Amino acid sequence: MFRDRALHRLAQASDASQCGGSFPGIGKNRVVSIVPVLSWLAAFAGAVIALARGPRPLARAFVLDRLLRYVFIFLVGLMGLWAALGHIVFPARVAQAIGWPTSPFQFEVGVAKSGDRLGWVIRGVPLVRSAARDQFGAGVFLIGAGVGHLRDIVTAGNFAPGNAGPILFTDLLTPTAVFLLLWLARSRGEERQTAQRRTPARRQG
Repeated sequence: MFRDRALHRLAQASDASQCGGSFPGIGKNRVVSIVPVLSWLAAFAGAVIALARGPRPLARAFVLDRLLRYVFIFLVGLMGLWAALGHIVFPARVAQAIGWPTSPFQFEVGVAKSGDRLGWVIRGVPLVRSAARDQFGAGVFLIGAGVGHLRDIVTAGNFAPGNAGPILFTDLLTPTAVFLLLWLARSRGEERQTAQRRTPARRQG
C-alpha cells in the first residue's frame, strides 16, 4: 500500500517536471526552486545595501530594523504573494509542481494569503509589537506548510520540486528568522526601557 502510493507520487512529480512549471513559459518547474532562493538573496542584498548606506556607527536597533524590513518585504510579502497568485491563477500547474492533485481549496488558500502579503509589501515593517502580533499567524502557517511537506516526503515519497525543493527549507527558515529578529528587537527595547527607568533613580541618589 505504502509502496504503491509512493510510486504514484513519484510518477506525479515526474509528470509535473515534464509538463511545465508553476507558471507558463518560465522554464518548467525550475521556477519553484529558483524563486525562494532569489527571495532570500534579494532580502539579504537589500539589507546589506541599507546597512552600508546607514549612519555610523551602526546601532543595533537600526540593524534589526533593516533586517526585519527586507525579510518582511521579500520573504513574507513578495514570496507569499507569488505563492498566493500561483494557487489562484495557475492551480493545476502549482499542484503538479507540488506533486498533489488539483483542489478547489487552492483558491481559498490563495485568497487568504494574497491580501495579507500585499499589505506587507506596501508597509515594509511596522512597529515591532504590531509586527509580532500580525506575523504570528503567517509564521504558524509557514511552519505548518513545512511540516506538511516533510510528512508527505516520509509517508508518500513525494520529492516533487514544490514539495521537497527549496520551498521546504524556506517554509521553515523564514518564520524562524522573523521570530528570532523580533525577539532580539523586543529584548533590545526592554533593555532600553529598563535603563530609562533606572536613570532618574541614580540621579536622585
